[in-house]
Amino acid sequence: MGLQENDVKTISIKPISGWQVVDLGELREYKDLFYYLVWRDIKSLYAQTILGFMWAILQPGIQIILFTIIFGKIAKIPTDDVPYFLFATLSIVPWTYMSTAMSMSGQSLVSNRGMLGKIYFPRLIYPIVPVLSKLIDFGISLIIVIPVILYYNVPLTWNILFLPLFLIMMICIPAGIGMWLSALAIRFRDVRFAMQFLVRMLMYTAPIVYSASAIDPAYRFLYSLNPIVGVIEGIRSSLLGTEMPWMFILPGMVTTAILLISGALYFRRLERVFVDVS
Repeated sequence: MGLQENDVKTISIKPISGWQVVDLGELREYKDLFYYLVWRDIKSLYAQTILGFMWAILQPGIQIILFTIIFGKIAKIPTDDVPYFLFATLSIVPWTYMSTAMSMSGQSLVSNRGMLGKIYFPRLIYPIVPVLSKLIDFGISLIIVIPVILYYNVPLTWNILFLPLFLIMMICIPAGIGMWLSALAIRFRDVRFAMQFLVRMLMYTAPIVYSASAIDPAYRFLYSLNPIVGVIEGIRSSLLGTEMPWMFILPGMVTTAILLISGALYFRRLERVFVDVS
């Protein structure tokens, strides 16, 4: 039986209009694809490796040991009376997640450019998938954090209630930067090289190897505009039970929101040309 003209269903794909940044309804329709791509990233990362998921522990673990020796024992950088090993653990674990998620998200469109013109699904999925898949590594790396906190007998305080807030910030930062970088990288391949420099630079602009209290008070507001500062200081205070440094956290929250919204807007603006320039 032949196909009649009336039986043909036409689907028109149009960009979202107005000030809507993300079509959440469309993303929900592709939740199964989200799950598949996240699981693909996890499996491909550790495929044919001997140690497998142990790398999620070794990568931050080796950094913690080296930083403790170099900055804690040799340079003797002050850490507000917190043992340097504990200080480094509570900063390097979240930083490792953010840096790797940021790098992978920024290269997501270039890495998957072969799929761009073959099948349609929301392009925003590309930079978001690495941000979600690296959460598995972050969860595994907590195996380092928990024993270290117990070893130093750190008491549990009400500050722990703020921890989910800083974990959300920790996820939003690489998501926002990843949307910016992925949209830029598909047009300008120099971004791949600049990204390596950016990640290294960001590490030393945040209180990862030193305490934020070492910053001159005259420059603390400018320093706190770096959202990574708020995340690291917030997570550290939540787990150590020290006074919450809102002066470093609140400006970082504003910057995080700006990064996330502007990244989504820029990604949406360039989305229509991704296939042409890939």
